[in-house]
This record gives sequence, C-alpha cells and structure tokens, in this order.
Amino acid sequence: MTTVWAGLATGALYSLVAIGYNVVLLTSGVFNFANAQLVMLSTFVAYFGLHTLGLPVPLAMLAGAVIVAAVAMLLERVAVRPLLTKGGDGHGTLITTIGFGVLLAGIVKQIWGTDPLRVEPVVPAGAVTVLGGTVQPNDVLLIVLVVATGCGLHWWSRTTRNGLASLSSAENRNAAMLRGINTRRLGIAAFAVAGAVAGLLGVFVATRTYAIASLGDSLSMFGFVAIAIGGAGSQLGGLLGGFVVGLIYSFSARYLGSEFPQIAVFFLFLLILMARPQGLFARNVERAV
Repeated sequence: MTTVWAGLATGALYSLVAIGYNVVLLTSGVFNFANAQLVMLSTFVAYFGLHTLGLPVPLAMLAGAVIVAAVAMLLERVAVRPLLTKGGDGHGTLITTIGFGVLLAGIVKQIWGTDPLRVEPVVPAGAVTVLGGTVQPNDVLLIVLVVATGCGLHWWSRTTRNGLASLSSAENRNAAMLRGINTRRLGIAAFAVAGAVAGLLGVFVATRTYAIASLGDSLSMFGFVAIAIGGAGSQLGGLLGGFVVGLIYSFSARYLGSEFPQIAVFFLFLLILMARPQGLFARNVERAV
C-alpha cells in the first residue's frame, strides 16, 4: 500500500498539470504547453514566500495564486492572443506557449539558480500509516486538494452558465461570439484560473519535489501523457489519467527497477493511442452536419 500512496502522490502532480491543460483547452481550444512551467514557477514562489519573506502558509498560498495567475495572463497576452486575433490555429499557439515556457524556465534559473531548494512541509514531517501503507501528511493533502480541484472544475464547466459558455467558445469560437459570448474574456479567465490553481497548490508541490527549475520539463511530458490517457478536454479524464500514470511509474520503479518507469508509462501511452486514441474516459459524440 505504501507503493500505492507514492504513486498517487506522484500522480497528483501529473493530474495538476493535466487540469491546467484542460482548463485552457476547454475554454479557448488552445493547448497551453507552458502550464507545467507555471507549476514549476509556483514552487519558487512558495519558497520565496515561506523562506525568504517568512509569510504564513495561507498568505504564501494566496500570493502564489495571484503571482502565477498574473504570469499566466501575461502568457495569454503575448503568446496566444496575437495568433488567435489573426486567425491562427492551435498549432501556432502550441509553439508559442512552449517558447514562453522555455523563457520562463530561463528566467527562474537566472534568479534562483539550478540547485534544488528545499521547502519545509506545511504539516510537520513524519510518515503516518493509512490503510496499511505509510505516507507523508503533505502528500495526502496534495492528493485531496488536486482531486477536489479537478472535480470542482468539472462540475463548474458542466453545470454553470459561464462553464457552458466556455465549452461553447472552445467548440466554435465564431458561433459563440455571434451568441454574445465574450470569448476573449473567457480566454483570459481560463489562463488566470489555470495559473491560480498552480500557484495555490505550489506549496504542496514544492514540499514533494523541492523548487527546481527543471521540474517543468518532466511535468509537461507526463501531464501530456495523462490527458492523452484520460482524454483531452475531460477534467475527470485528466485527473484519473494523472493518477494512472503515477501508479504505473511507482509500481514500475518498485518491481522492475529505476530505469523502467518511463518505459512503462510510454508503452501504455502507445497502447492507448493505438487502441483508443480519444482517451480512456472520453466519449465520441455524433454531430448533425
């Protein structure tokens, strides 16, 4: 059971990235590949708030949400909106968001360096036994918060007026505009929400991973696998996909060796692409043309 908890804690990181991907994808139809770098940035903001400024945890979380959301809105303004305004497609924005992520990682390295920076746990360290397995309390909090966030965003997108407007905007931007939906405002809000979620949970992520500039590279890769497995555009699918990836990674490392986890994850990824390319939890929907 300890291996299961380790897999769930690791999977929570991938699910968090997948949630950010889907928030933007469901609203503007843009795949924001820089979202993993926003999660990386959130760990450094947590370090700066907790250890440099000495802020209490709630204020550090709030500051992280505000700062990372602001960076995410800047990303939307300089790397996404110019292309959408000129009628560009998702391929162009994919490249520009990758570029913004590389730039962001470079800035972080210049400010804080490349060495890992330890962030003290929000809850005092010390493994506890849960369901027969040992786990750190901060990992449990991370798992619970990521699950709550994913489920909450799924409920919001499927039941609220703004959520349904966001879905219609991603489905057909021009038709949504003709119906009076402010697609630009929704797009900005989606990037802000994705950044705020990453910033808010950065304290818990940093506790598990440390603050390190290379974190975004691995998170972007496994977060992409998570939504490919769960289904792009499905919040619950991305959430479950992240945990599936984390469990496969953990069990592969435990029983096959440390050199096999990535191989096992991408082997499953290839199987999903061949057998069910829309993802395990996505549905095919017939449309009238």
